[in-house]
Parts: sequence; structure tokens; C-alpha cells
Amino acid sequence: MTVLIDPPRWPAHGRRWSHLVSDHSYAELHAFAAANGIPPRGFDHDHYDVPDERYQALIGAGAVPVEARELVRRLTAAGLRRPKRDRRTSGLR
Repeated sequence: MTVLIDPPRWPAHGRRWSHLVSDHSYAELHAFAAANGIPPRGFDHDHYDVPDERYQALIGAGAVPVEARELVRRLTAAGLRRPKRDRRTSGLR
């Protein structure tokens, strides 16, 4: 059971963003996010988007840094990856 974070490489809104996921459950992910002040609006169907300035603090709180490919591989292996077609239509937040 691990919360994972990839490097802040994803540009949007004038910032760089990381993805925060769990390789165990959404409950674990949501609990970690709430405990670290990440708002629910940051949840994007199977991950949280977090700005680069939060990266080191989240690692300090226990998130394990991994490269983006490893993050996706582990999310998929856990059965928690939502295909893009599901993410466009599910309406989950």
C-alpha cells in the first residue's frame, strides 16, 4: 500500500503539476490527500493533480516519488487506472 507521486512535469495554468495516486485504493488516496490539505477538486478520476510547490512536502508526508511510467504501471496493476474514455464521461470528481 503506497501513495505515489511523479515529478512535476505537466504544464497547465502557468504551473507544473504532479500526479498523486495510490497503488492500493481510492480510499487510501483520498485519506492521504485530505490529511495533506489537497482539496477534493484536485481529484481527476484516478489521481490528484498537485502543483509543483507541494511536491517535496508530499514526499515528506510519505508519498513515494516515481517516474510517470512507473506511476501508471502501478496504478494499472492495482486495477485503479481509468481509461481515458471513462475519464471523459464518468463525471466523477
